[in-house]
Amino acid sequence: MSTGEPSGGPVLRLGPETHLLVTGGAGFIGSCFVREVLARRDGTRITVLDKLTYAGSEENLAPVRADPEQAARFRFVRGDIADPEAVRPLVAEADAVLNFAAESHVDRSILDPEAFLRTGVIGVHVLLEACRGEYERAAAGERGRPPRFLQVSTDEVYGSIEVGVATEETPLAPRSPYAAAKAAGELLVRAYHVTYGLDVVITRGANTYGPYQHPEKLIPLFLTNALESEPLPLYGDGLQRRDWLYVTDHAGAIEHVLRFGEPGGIYNLPGSGERTNREVVAALLDLLERPWSLVRSVPDRPGHDRRYAMDGARLAALGWRNRVSFEEGLRRTVDWFRANEAWWRAMRSGDWAAYYERQYGARLAAGRPVEPPVEEPVGPMGRAKAAGGSGPRGGSAEGDVPGGR
Repeated sequence: MSTGEPSGGPVLRLGPETHLLVTGGAGFIGSCFVREVLARRDGTRITVLDKLTYAGSEENLAPVRADPEQAARFRFVRGDIADPEAVRPLVAEADAVLNFAAESHVDRSILDPEAFLRTGVIGVHVLLEACRGEYERAAAGERGRPPRFLQVSTDEVYGSIEVGVATEETPLAPRSPYAAAKAAGELLVRAYHVTYGLDVVITRGANTYGPYQHPEKLIPLFLTNALESEPLPLYGDGLQRRDWLYVTDHAGAIEHVLRFGEPGGIYNLPGSGERTNREVVAALLDLLERPWSLVRSVPDRPGHDRRYAMDGARLAALGWRNRVSFEEGLRRTVDWFRANEAWWRAMRSGDWAAYYERQYGARLAAGRPVEPPVEEPVGPMGRAKAAGGSGPRGGSAEGDVPGGR
């Protein structure tokens, strides 16, 4: 998935001798990473450890299990990263640990912050302690090189960026329980690097979207609601700005940092350019051929960050370029959800109705119609195409470049 190699060569090579432990590998981004790496057929083996909360599903890994060659290099273990007894033996077998595990929806973190702290802080600590144990084993000659640790984090740790862009040196200023838990996890990872010498890298990804994303998030929620001709609950004025990153580009950038990132390094993973939520919704409705009258302005959530924006120069210098434009990524996402109705209906079953009513019932009751965009449609993506951005900050992209939470 990498697009270029730094002159120094990889820190970690993937192939027949490499075994990766992917925690949270049944979730949205983690499962994409697993599918992409195994589909390359280079011999890399992967063990997934996942608790299978509401957002994780073994169905996300069905393409792997359906392919005999990939299935032979894959193992699934159901377990909690906050459970040392489950974690230690799996870390002992791994050449690298990639921690995708997270409760990742800001709205849910406001409703129930404790689960986010258990996974985002205690779980990270348990993983790091297991890795530290492997460093002691390596020092005693009981294993070869100890595992590299990659922590998957988020642009939300920077808080709202009103002007300019956040670099990796920008102070952390999280404003939701989710973002605070991710920031705390990052600080633990960095502390274990400084104090114990663990080989760690951290990635901070932009708003991510694509196939297999749980329908609680903006794009799949509005997409599936529109397919059902249900109201689209747009927070506030809808002018919150996000940088959108297609999921295969996010997974590919993570792999690139795993292989080439400097020990102790932190890397922003930006998308292709900013779009307001209104622009994203307009683009979705254009593709779905659904009316703007479905959109309802509802009371905003507490502490809603107005804008996220990151500089990507450090990642570009490492040799990575995104490949999928926002326009192309959104088309692929719409096509996938249309073709996989059984998947998203299953995700919207169980306690979905109770969650949706708790989150949006009163808001929709207080909602009001939203004036449609005044711009004339431009091209097949309509208004959002006219409002789009160019390549990721910090370097031009090869061909098309991409555009959550």
